[in-house]
Amino acid sequence: MKKILLVEDDPNLGLLLQDYLQLKGKFDVVLCKDGDEGLKAFTKDTYELVILDVMMPKKDGFTLGKEIRKINQQIPIIFATAKAMIEDKTQAFSLGGDDYITKPFRIEELLLRINALLKRVAGSEVKEEPKQSFFEIGKYNFDYTQQMITTQDHQQKLSTKEAELLRLLCLHKNEVLTREEALLNIWHDDNYFNGRSMDVFLSKIRKYLKDDPEVEIINVHGRGYKLLVN
Repeated sequence: MKKILLVEDDPNLGLLLQDYLQLKGKFDVVLCKDGDEGLKAFTKDTYELVILDVMMPKKDGFTLGKEIRKINQQIPIIFATAKAMIEDKTQAFSLGGDDYITKPFRIEELLLRINALLKRVAGSEVKEEPKQSFFEIGKYNFDYTQQMITTQDHQQKLSTKEAELLRLLCLHKNEVLTREEALLNIWHDDNYFNGRSMDVFLSKIRKYLKDDPEVEIINVHGRGYKLLVN
């Protein structure tokens, strides 16, 4: 059972998040009510992920995050705050935060973000398995590192987001890639505007692969997408 440090000064929200993550996410969640208590808890135990409220008494979340990052450079940190200004988001990431969620948020969304971060960390720790970067898609060859789709007589350069999205589809070939997983892995936020942006990139990728009738990207209603290769 993975251990999470949750630092939240609102007792009702803190207990709600703790209960939900322990029940639905099957995490061991340690809840602290302020920044000082959170720092003490972090130094006394080992955690896989930290969730920090920003507006807290004694020590705010940004200060606590900076201190935690000095102790541990790798642990994922999610900042949660009612402040939606771009300056706050910039500060969160400049302090070493891995994600930022704005209150009020759906608890289900927080769980998705936690799982995406833990999955990313787990993948980076498997050093004996290099990141797959070359894929065969029907008559196409896709080089993720070079961001290039090639056939015998044509080359198509991809943007970074297009390459990341196509790689995820390839890794889930003939399986469903959920919309939430794609958005959280690439955009780190599954909001409406990022979703519309992803739809545009999907349309472009479909055009790049349109000359092979054995290759198709389909929408799976209510779930996500599937790259079909016959």
